[in-house]
Amino acid sequence: MNREQKAAAVAEIAEQIQGSEAVFAVDYRGITVAQIGDLRARLRESDATFRVVKNTLTERAADKADAAALKALLEGPTALTFVRGDAAASAKVIADYQRVAGGDLLAFKGGLLNGAALDADQITAISKLPTRQVLYGQLVGIVASPITGLARSLNGLVSGLAIALGGVLEKKESGEIGAGGTESAAPEPAAEAAPEADAAEAPAEDTTTTDQDAEAPEPAASSEEPAEGSDDTTETQED
Repeated sequence: MNREQKAAAVAEIAEQIQGSEAVFAVDYRGITVAQIGDLRARLRESDATFRVVKNTLTERAADKADAAALKALLEGPTALTFVRGDAAASAKVIADYQRVAGGDLLAFKGGLLNGAALDADQITAISKLPTRQVLYGQLVGIVASPITGLARSLNGLVSGLAIALGGVLEKKESGEIGAGGTESAAPEPAAEAAPEADAAEAPAEDTTTTDQDAEAPEPAASSEEPAEGSDDTTETQED
């Protein structure tokens, strides 16, 4: 690799460091070319790239990308995983490959996450987190639960309204509710109507008694008038 090729490689690695959400450094000793190809295919599904580079070139790229924390990890054979997508999914792919292969194959050295330095144990912890897709599914379930409850409440309200309207219709058909939408008044019992009849008869008796008293002639006035008349007649005859 000549000087221009090295410069191009350094620029490319620096660009990958800057454009990645996370960078994982692993020890690739003991891994075969076929295993590297298989691992790259699996990482591609989580939008990650596995790359084996010389430590000297990576050091220069780390300086150029302002990622000095990576330089401490460049001891011995080191491969870098550049993660642009789901960091948890990418770490899980490598961790699963470690368990399948056994031994210390692809052991984590450390890395970066959003510019912050990570050690090997932290990357292992990240590999045990739910993937982004699983978290999205859980979030959708949480959001959908209140909507389901709301739908059930609305169904209950609609059912209650239908029952209430059915009751009103039955009352209207039976005559309990008039044409104007008001309930018809129920007839009063006969016992309650009797006092009204008595009250209507009482004024008639009082009126009759008053008329009789007003038409009756005074006894004194009727006895005196004939007496005066008889005296006048007597005096006329004597004259």
